Amino acid sequence: MPSSIESAEKAGRLTGPVPWVAMYHSVGDCSDDPYRVTVTPGRLEKQLRWLRRRGLRGVSVAELLAARARGEGRRLVGLTFDDGYADFLDHALPLLDRWGCGATLFVLPGRLGGDNAWDPLGPRKPLLTADGIRRAAAGGVEIGAHGLTHVDLTKADADTLGAETAESRSLLQDLIQSPVDGFCYPYGTVDRRAVDAVRDAGYGYACAIDPGDLNGVHALPRVHIGENDHAVRLFLKYRLHRLRRRPVEGL
Repeated sequence: MPSSIESAEKAGRLTGPVPWVAMYHSVGDCSDDPYRVTVTPGRLEKQLRWLRRRGLRGVSVAELLAARARGEGRRLVGLTFDDGYADFLDHALPLLDRWGCGATLFVLPGRLGGDNAWDPLGPRKPLLTADGIRRAAAGGVEIGAHGLTHVDLTKADADTLGAETAESRSLLQDLIQSPVDGFCYPYGTVDRRAVDAVRDAGYGYACAIDPGDLNGVHALPRVHIGENDHAVRLFLKYRLHRLRRRPVEGL
């Protein structure tokens, strides 16, 4: 049976306003954070409170796109957490539950229980184990793939590209015993070759950061959210996102 995302594309929907998808990474101590990938639990709670007090609700990307396919979802915001840091279970998931929000967690099945070895600077941050990913899924979090080992797909050879897309999906589906529909491009870098590989691997959507001239559900733009994003900055990012981004084809 086709997914709601596929149904929307096949129905030939007109382009719609770009959905607001927030990009998080680690939730914990940000005292040593050269890449600005960490928010403290206190800051995340304030950001979730800001959403809810404005009548917005954070959801997984799958839920957001399904709502959009039904002509709904105007008050929904996609929440994504990249890399699959172990601190997600202790710090992010309880806050998401407290504020009635969902999220998508993009993980690396080729680095289960490892760390962020791809970051040459900053502290080593542990990644979720297989059991940790299953616990997140059992908690209602959508699990998506972030590739196999976190490599730049725009620089990958054909074999690596296949493993990072198709193999990562297969491994995750075996791990959580559930379909994996979402992909997230490592480093946010994407080109037409990467988009085609992700689509061919069977993913229904994929998240980038700034996909440039690429468009559609396999090149969704996102907004980086960090420790310095207080209420005013969040408001500006939310309002300016649609002004700066093109409408998304197929939504």
